[in-house]
Amino acid sequence: MKVFYCDHFALPLPPGHRFPMQKYRLLRERIEARNQGRYQLLEPPAASDADILLAHDSGYLQRVINGGLGAREQRVLGFPWSRELVERSRRSCGATIAACRAALDEGAAASLAGGTHHALRDQAQGFCVFNDSAIAARVMQRDRLARHTLIVDCDVHQGNGTASILRDDPASFTFSIHGAGNFPGRKEPGDLDVALPDGATDEAYLAALERGLRQAAVRARADHVIYIAGADPFEGDRLGRLRVSKQGLAARDELVYDCCQRHGLPVAVVMGGGYAPEVHDIVDIHYESVARALRLARECSG
Repeated sequence: MKVFYCDHFALPLPPGHRFPMQKYRLLRERIEARNQGRYQLLEPPAASDADILLAHDSGYLQRVINGGLGAREQRVLGFPWSRELVERSRRSCGATIAACRAALDEGAAASLAGGTHHALRDQAQGFCVFNDSAIAARVMQRDRLARHTLIVDCDVHQGNGTASILRDDPASFTFSIHGAGNFPGRKEPGDLDVALPDGATDEAYLAALERGLRQAAVRARADHVIYIAGADPFEGDRLGRLRVSKQGLAARDELVYDCCQRHGLPVAVVMGGGYAPEVHDIVDIHYESVARALRLARECSG
């Protein structure tokens, strides 16, 4: 199974910055250590301006490229601007595009980045510069590799940017299952939103996800899936506010992959958020999402 990474494009962050950037390197290293020929680790090409402009305004793209994000925009983003930030953001989008393309041939592929679902058409937000899922969906449609995209967003935070960008787009369907009381304060209505109360546990989470997947699979009429496998619904996450165990999150992955298999939908898996105090908990969850996608790829190719 093809797995795309871009963790070597590191960001110069101030000491004490709260985003656990090291999770991406540690995840790649774990996959390398346990590879045994199961994964093909690849560096993705960067998303082009033409790709990004399928989902973002040209003025916003130029502000990002040229360092024109103001102090307030950088605070809302959560990262200081740097040339490394621009390149990393391009590569992250490129990894999602590459995973979508690879999944068409193999049934499943993964990006060890992505899930930047808060980025709006003309502004950054919540650690998200460019919206990789919206860009990849539009690229697949532009290149006539897919007619309809289903985005299954299982990050604990609502995919407001994706919903906003793809609103009224008949070629894309957004399904987000998230914490009702969590960021962002203002939710953007998607095609299907399932909002869970603080403290929701495995049983409630999985039952709601299963119902949502049944609806989304029918309504989306999709040719492929982009799955945001966030680690932040985890009970130990600093920002999650749900109480889903690691076992519950592994069962979540299986529900998504089983749905994809039943409906013959190739799936590109991207990582989304994760903010547990112990970074290895985040890596455990992300690794399981990738490892369980391998089964789907093997069954599709076998």
